[in-house]
Amino acid sequence: MRGEARSTEIILEPNPSRCIETTAREEFGRSMRLLLEGESQPGMAERTELLRLFLETANFGELRRISEPLLAEGRRVTFTVYEDGGVARYRVQAS
Repeated sequence: MRGEARSTEIILEPNPSRCIETTAREEFGRSMRLLLEGESQPGMAERTELLRLFLETANFGELRRISEPLLAEGRRVTFTVYEDGGVARYRVQAS
C-alpha cells in the first residue's frame, strides 16, 4: 500500500508479503520517480528526504520483529514516519 503524507508524516503499511523495509523502499522509489518526472506535489521533496533518512537509519530487523508477529495474527500494522530534529522517527500502530 502506498504511504500517505500529512505535513511531515508518512504512513507506511507493510503486509505479510512486503515487510516494512520493502514498503519504505517502494515508496521512496515512487517519490523519486514523481520528482524526476516533474509530477510531484507540494512537499514531495521533503517527503522523499524523510524516506531516504528513514531507509538509511532505521533498524529494519527490529521493525520486522515488531510487525511480523502482528501481521501473522491478521492484524493491520502501520508505521508513521516523521522527522524530529533532523532524525527520522516512527510510531507503530496495530489494529
